Amino acid sequence: MKEMTELEPKALWKQFAKVCSIPHPSKHEEKLRQYVIDFAETHGLEYRQDTIGNVVVRKAAAKGYEGHPTVILQAHMDMVPQKNSDLQFDFEKDAIRPYVDGDWVTAEGTTLGADDGMGVSAMLAILEADDIPHPALECLFTVDEETGLTGANQLAADMLKGDILINLDSEDEGELYVGCAGAVNVTAHFEYKEEAVPGGYVGYEIALSGLKGGHSGLEIILQRGNANKLLTRFLREQPYARIATIDAGGLRNAIPREAKAVVAVPADRAAEFEKAAGEFEATIRHELAHVEDSIRFGVARQAQVPAAVATEDFRKRFVDALTAMPDGIIRMSDTVPGLVETSTNMSRVGMGDGKAELLFMVRCMVNYGKKRVVAMIDAVVTLAGGRIEAQGDYDGWAPNPDSKILHVMKAGYERLFGKVPEVKAIHAGLECGIIGAKYPKLDMISIGPTMRFPHSPDEKVEIASVAKFYAFLLDTLKNL
Repeated sequence: MKEMTELEPKALWKQFAKVCSIPHPSKHEEKLRQYVIDFAETHGLEYRQDTIGNVVVRKAAAKGYEGHPTVILQAHMDMVPQKNSDLQFDFEKDAIRPYVDGDWVTAEGTTLGADDGMGVSAMLAILEADDIPHPALECLFTVDEETGLTGANQLAADMLKGDILINLDSEDEGELYVGCAGAVNVTAHFEYKEEAVPGGYVGYEIALSGLKGGHSGLEIILQRGNANKLLTRFLREQPYARIATIDAGGLRNAIPREAKAVVAVPADRAAEFEKAAGEFEATIRHELAHVEDSIRFGVARQAQVPAAVATEDFRKRFVDALTAMPDGIIRMSDTVPGLVETSTNMSRVGMGDGKAELLFMVRCMVNYGKKRVVAMIDAVVTLAGGRIEAQGDYDGWAPNPDSKILHVMKAGYERLFGKVPEVKAIHAGLECGIIGAKYPKLDMISIGPTMRFPHSPDEKVEIASVAKFYAFLLDTLKNL
């Protein structure tokens, strides 16, 4: 099997191998950040770190490019930590294990971190090279993009001096992104009473797994199964099953892949319950056959009955609320064909010990759309006796049809590859929107290699697209 470091361009893949070897999940990027700082010091490059942990590394213009506008290259250091449930893996300690799989590079049982390790690696490769024509560069490495764009939100106002920003975090080679969605995080809270399980009950664990999940912005249009919604559906169809705990879904920006619950069932209905589980698995496999091919759903009899369960009143209110909760695509764009305008991802359901919590990420290309969906969630939660809080609200990035960098890169792509690149907006949060609000005079664009299934253990990056992405980036720096 071909080694990843043998791939072209070798300079980029060498850096990506190093990035994969350094643990860097969201909110724990300190080891990768230190690598960037050590790299700058080793190569005699000026750098600065702000209070939140963003790092900018500066490189002087190559000979003959001293009078050109300074270019900011930007990528985030954190990755989404998702793994298959049967894999023992600690994202804060263990190295990602990438490997070549045909035309792609993927990882063994975990997210690969090409989002945005590819952008980080491209910047490091350019900073290390001494034979690349380029204007003065500011390479901005941000923290905690995936769980709220924290680094961009808290970026120091005097961190950057450049005129043009090229974000390296989009996921389709041959596409130039000039706009992105804004988002807001919503958390719902419930409190409830528990009671002892009546006599004559038996315990079961319900487990749903095998869904593809994925990026809650980019993949929301694929309408894959949401594990939280599917578990809710089964619970509502078995109202006699008393709920002890629910542990379903995970990160706000990942479509939920797995869900579990512990319930108590009357012993005289155990056979009925087990039969219903088998029928439910067959039903959802049939319904989702075109988007999911590995669904596993089942119930397992437990040795002990749960110590306590939610009251029947709360069970009904809570399950009804989960059933009615908006999830997935809310509205498609009226002006950009095929673009999701508004969506929400019910990413997490946790219940136990008298408290329940729901997590959502609401995305929208327009601010009023976010407000509308937050109001929908609030209405359902309030009717069920809970409360919500909304945090981390950030605006989208509006396209600029007069962008100089857009025109330069369109012409450059056509010259290099003989085709006109697509110009798009993306239903995901790019840091451009937030950075642009802090530096309103920046001319911005976003590019990247082709990736599939980011934010899931199926994440992979296309080898050929990496070479084209890097060649395009170098050509842009040369011809600005």
